[in-house]
Amino acid sequence: MQTLEPILAQIPLFQGMRPEHLKLIAGCASNARFDAGQFIGRQGEPADKFWIVRQGRVALEIHAPGRGALTIMTVAENEVLGWSWLLAPHQWHFDAYALTATRAIALDGKCLRGKFASDHELGYELMSRFSQLIVQRLEATNLQLLDLYGDHD
Repeated sequence: MQTLEPILAQIPLFQGMRPEHLKLIAGCASNARFDAGQFIGRQGEPADKFWIVRQGRVALEIHAPGRGALTIMTVAENEVLGWSWLLAPHQWHFDAYALTATRAIALDGKCLRGKFASDHELGYELMSRFSQLIVQRLEATNLQLLDLYGDHD
């Protein structure tokens, strides 16, 4: 049986991780597919997974009063979709749907959190990497919102 370890090792989020940690992460991974237009997560729903997009594109949307759905980011190849699995109460903060047919690696958040409990170093490593990702996403969202709502004199 082929494992997802070699593929995960090439993903920017996991590059440079110790082989034993990659093996633990791969134990929580599976392949996933989404059709164009299919919702992957909706705001307020339980967030028990995250995905690495392998092929395709996924839109992240917020709902703005008086404006409706606004796409704040598009996630593409080798990028991470979802970080709410990591932080209680483990609920989606945005809507996410496939813009095109999308292949991804799904990572089970509950499985990973269980592994963190027994391997604190793995937990710290992923927390550090996701913290950087969260900051990047918040900065990108801020720029997008400034562009949408900023003064356009």
